Amino acid sequence: MLTRCPRPSYSPSWLIIAILVAISVTGWTPAFAGHIEVSNCAGTWWMSSCVTIDKALGDAYVRRVPEPFSEADRSRAAERDRRWVARCRPVIVQDGYGVPRYRYAAPGCEFGVNKD
Repeated sequence: MLTRCPRPSYSPSWLIIAILVAISVTGWTPAFAGHIEVSNCAGTWWMSSCVTIDKALGDAYVRRVPEPFSEADRSRAAERDRRWVARCRPVIVQDGYGVPRYRYAAPGCEFGVNKD
């Protein structure tokens, strides 16, 4: 004897509600590209301490230098760079592992020191 298993009937309103709930939940967790937030709490029921660190991601070894504002600042920076190149004479040389490295003619040039 064959038995019929009734198929559950879902009304379109339930589908619309489920889609709206899914869309609203995705809005609760925004994603920030290039940004990190870390929160941590420690303590007991009576006393606790919480810390949140917000930080923009990026290369920790890159320092952002502001652009010169005026034409006089630009000309002074160009002259300073020209004197540094004339004094330090940077040359790229491969080391023992085949990695290209800068070599300088004067001491302190690897740190950008200018003896003016």
